[in-house]
Amino acid sequence: MANIKTTLDELMTIDGAMCASIVDSSSGMILGAIGSGVDMEVAAAGNTEVVRAKNKTMRALGLNDVIEDILITLGKHYHIIRPSSRKEGVFIYFVLDKQRSNLAMARRKTQDVDKELTF
Repeated sequence: MANIKTTLDELMTIDGAMCASIVDSSSGMILGAIGSGVDMEVAAAGNTEVVRAKNKTMRALGLNDVIEDILITLGKHYHIIRPSSRKEGVFIYFVLDKQRSNLAMARRKTQDVDKELTF
């Protein structure tokens, strides 16, 4: 089991990792953050809206499912949003340099650290 700091430290071991945070999606507030390159306060609030919108859309479509992760591919970055499987209303937000990262490995690492995250 890993606390928030250990979880964030572990994410930053991935090649191309820029920054990461754990976010409370009920408030948009950061529970912990690491790294640089993105304004994490703005990103946490904005990505809270992304998660809420996707959940709302899934309900409207009658999909009885859960979000495993949301991937946003930009010209220079990958942004991974992974709702926690261990705590309702919390998600991991992870930003990677697209040129230096392996997306498959980053998604796998995000999944692995989520399984160990404790609050």
